[in-house]
Amino acid sequence: MEEEPARPAAPAAPTTPEGPQPAAAPEPPVGEAAPVGEAAPDAGAAPDAVAGRSRRRGRTALLIAAAAVLGLVAGTCTGVLVQADREPTKLPPLSQAALAPSTGKAPKPLPADQDRRVRTDGDLRELLLKKPSGAREIEWLDGVDGWMDLATYAGNFGSPSEQFSEYVHDDFRRAAVTRWRTGATRTVEIRLIQFHQEEVLSALEGSDTGRHWAGWGREDDTDRWPVPGTGDGEVFVHNRPESVDGSPPLYSAEAHAWRGDIEMEIWIADTERIGKDQIMDLARRQMERL
Repeated sequence: MEEEPARPAAPAAPTTPEGPQPAAAPEPPVGEAAPVGEAAPDAGAAPDAVAGRSRRRGRTALLIAAAAVLGLVAGTCTGVLVQADREPTKLPPLSQAALAPSTGKAPKPLPADQDRRVRTDGDLRELLLKKPSGAREIEWLDGVDGWMDLATYAGNFGSPSEQFSEYVHDDFRRAAVTRWRTGATRTVEIRLIQFHQEEVLSALEGSDTGRHWAGWGREDDTDRWPVPGTGDGEVFVHNRPESVDGSPPLYSAEAHAWRGDIEMEIWIADTERIGKDQIMDLARRQMERL
């Protein structure tokens, strides 16, 4: 019987003439398997080659971030240099084009008796109604001479300090007042309050506030009518007498309206009920003077 020929031996791994030879990977102990999820190290790969691959990944990310930052800086510098070399853009002129002069004659200025601004910028006391014949003048405050300063006017309200601040905000300018007495118990007071009115229609707001409080809480015993020719001006007649600070009960009536930069207030008080015609006549005649 012939013998089976011997198998050729596996070629031996080539040896490097110089340098240390790589150590063989240690075999796991008998009975222990390699950890699951971990690839066995390549027996033929050098340890330095494996470590080198992880280090090259870190360097690549750092190089990309540095390149992005340098790109942004270079783009910004380039934009600044380009803008600096350009001619400055000219702005449009602020003034408008010259207007052609008119060929017609300019209108004549209004006479003083027709120019409302001339009247209201003058002595405001001259616009107040004159006291009727037979009426007695009531002393108001010594030295005011028909004028009412802001502190005195704000003192007529329930919260003087709050009203003072509000009227300062509303550009209070001045106030004129007249007051008289007719008969034994009837008193009449008329106030004209003027505002600068540079930003807010303070005269309109003041009239609206007066009309609001004239009817607030007294709707059941108060009658109200519009004042013709005033837009939203109104007169109020209160049909139930009221006592103030222990004084005898008095009936009252009031009127609130405005025109331009002036607010008008009229107050009547009497021990007898006040008729609509009496307060309406005063309101209409006072507004005509404005």
